[in-house]
Amino acid sequence: MPDGPDHAVPPDGPDHAAPGGLDRVVPGGRDRVVPGDPDRATQGGPDRAGPGSSDATAPDGADRPRADGPDHATPTTPPTTSAKGRSGHRRDPLRGRRRAIVGLVLGVLVLSLAVGLGLAGSTGGPDSTPGPAAVAPSTALPFDLPDTRTLRAGPHLVFAHYFPPYPLSLDNQPADRDYYTRNYLTPNGEGGKHAAYGGLLRDRPPPVPPSSGDWRLTNMEREVRTARDAGLDGFSVDILALTGTNADRVGTLLRAAHAADPGFKIMLMPDMTALHSSAQALADALARWAAAPSAHRLPDGRLVVSPFKAEAHSPAWWTQVTDRLAKQHGIRTALVPLFLNYRSHAQEFASISYGFSAWGNRSHTGQNAIPGDVRLAHGLDKKWMQPVAVQDARPNQAIYDEAGNTALLRTTWQHAIQDGADWVQLTTWNDYSETSQVAPSLHNGHAYLDLCSYYLTRFKTGKWPALVRDVVYLTSRVQFAGNPSATHQSRLMRPRHGTATPRDDVEVLTFLTAPATVDVTVGTAHGQVAVPAGVRATLRPLRTGLSSATVRRAGHTVATAATRWPVRDHVDVQDLQYYAVTSGRPGESGKP
Repeated sequence: MPDGPDHAVPPDGPDHAAPGGLDRVVPGGRDRVVPGDPDRATQGGPDRAGPGSSDATAPDGADRPRADGPDHATPTTPPTTSAKGRSGHRRDPLRGRRRAIVGLVLGVLVLSLAVGLGLAGSTGGPDSTPGPAAVAPSTALPFDLPDTRTLRAGPHLVFAHYFPPYPLSLDNQPADRDYYTRNYLTPNGEGGKHAAYGGLLRDRPPPVPPSSGDWRLTNMEREVRTARDAGLDGFSVDILALTGTNADRVGTLLRAAHAADPGFKIMLMPDMTALHSSAQALADALARWAAAPSAHRLPDGRLVVSPFKAEAHSPAWWTQVTDRLAKQHGIRTALVPLFLNYRSHAQEFASISYGFSAWGNRSHTGQNAIPGDVRLAHGLDKKWMQPVAVQDARPNQAIYDEAGNTALLRTTWQHAIQDGADWVQLTTWNDYSETSQVAPSLHNGHAYLDLCSYYLTRFKTGKWPALVRDVVYLTSRVQFAGNPSATHQSRLMRPRHGTATPRDDVEVLTFLTAPATVDVTVGTAHGQVAVPAGVRATLRPLRTGLSSATVRRAGHTVATAATRWPVRDHVDVQDLQYYAVTSGRPGESGKP
């Protein structure tokens, strides 16, 4: 599929076969772990245990009952069983000191990268000046991003799936000792309950300094501006509960969007794997959120509601929801169901729906069903919201999909463009427990979001943007997919059944204004490759050590990127996400 005018890039790199095979594997049925909330007490749900943090005092001085979430154990319960009934791991107390050292090292890395992301020097206010390493999108991207007015002029919309449990900060503490560092990024976090799988997360949001006043609102305004500046139209917010902390965060996000950019919209997405309310209770809660000016509505005034796993209830049940919204609250609704099994339910939901969507799958060779999905929706006279994803690896569920470096991201974007999708949902903005985030992060900087800006420009304007700057993106894992063990982890991730064959490659993705030579170093291996103008993916076998790519033309270096974390043979915890760096943001490249 072409990634730009006259420059074909096979989804899995040059000299590789086009994708085929797997048609529709839903990633785990969205069996995501929702972390116990360190923020403040929340309403509990069925079959979920209460507090159990390793910290003596919660960040806000509150005991922490867990946040509502999809049908599985949460971080405030011992890891004896998971959603799928896996047996737990008995913690070895002799590992405690080693884990404490790991936590300290992570804290140092967090602070180091904060400078690179241009956040450490911020005063914390909504309009504070970024640190000296921050790079404006106008110079970070290989093209000139159209202004917001131009991008919003057409009918094609791009949302990113916002997961409330992982805001920029959970406790307004410095990054070297905040809740992410102490409890989510180390195997011994939250009293060791994540020890079996080496810790809850492998990545985190970029560090933000503590701020005064309503720091939660301030941080969400930051996220809105980041998304807006990348060209996004809004967030689709995952509604995990109707009351409690995650519900409060939905309200804060709606306020933040209106304060930061009144044109940025929040699409309400009740998560039916987590909500067990009546139709009346859900309608009344949606009506409260719909009062916010930033709640996404169609031009005719209808409120857009896009329930996740809509098939959890019948069309008749959803009609009760929309009828109550209309009769009791005066709110007309445009329902856009998101299905985990789209083909089986599209016909029965057609009469009550404005559009359709699916969660999709995360294998870079598993996207062949998308053209048929779009045709089915349009054949029923419905809009289609296409899922676009970067990767998916879930330590807590011991499973991952093979994304093929950036192949999954490029392929799903290409389908959205070529198959005629009406809207796009980036899945996800910030679900770090799935490592599916496109938002700027500790390990990936802005690289994945910057790539999305390129494709969304084509999706929204109908034209491939002209390349005016040379930029190289470098992606790889930091360990080999087949590593048989990890020192501090007893339960390893395995490839999801049906996913692409795992691969160990470094991908050099070049956006070039003219032909050039690229010097590629992977560990101790060096080589050169001649690369044409346009967009091109070059693969090299993964080796231990660091990798770099330098673009040269006429004897001059025009772009360079280097990985920050070395690839290792022997690892403490399994981490199978693809790390990314971009030459467009030098502060995010190089050693931490």
